[in-house]
Amino acid sequence: EGQLVQSGGGSVQPGGSLRLSCAASGFTFARYDMTWFRRAPGKGPQWISTITDDGGEAHYLDSVEGRFTISRDNARKMLYLQMNMLQPGDTAVYYCAREGEVYLDVVRDRQGSQVTVSS
Repeated sequence: EGQLVQSGGGSVQPGGSLRLSCAASGFTFARYDMTWFRRAPGKGPQWISTITDDGGEAHYLDSVEGRFTISRDNARKMLYLQMNMLQPGDTAVYYCAREGEVYLDVVRDRQGSQVTVSS
């Protein structure tokens, strides 16, 4: 089945930056598109970004495009999300997910990374 372990996150002021990391193990990481999504308090999961298996293409939610950058290192089996110019509306628990995973299952089974943007 494999495992994804996240690190990063924290609290920043508006305009600040954070980087999330996601370490993969137990599956062939380079064969899967990978996604970041988030869940804000009282809301459902929201897709943020997906990167193709070879890293050649990335897609973003409109509200984060130009501020967030998804990347991956297949040799190290790592996924990243660089978040710049953070806004209070970005406050949420952030999750990485493998292609095919159901977001609500991920939220139920994994801790995620808390990102809080507040002055």
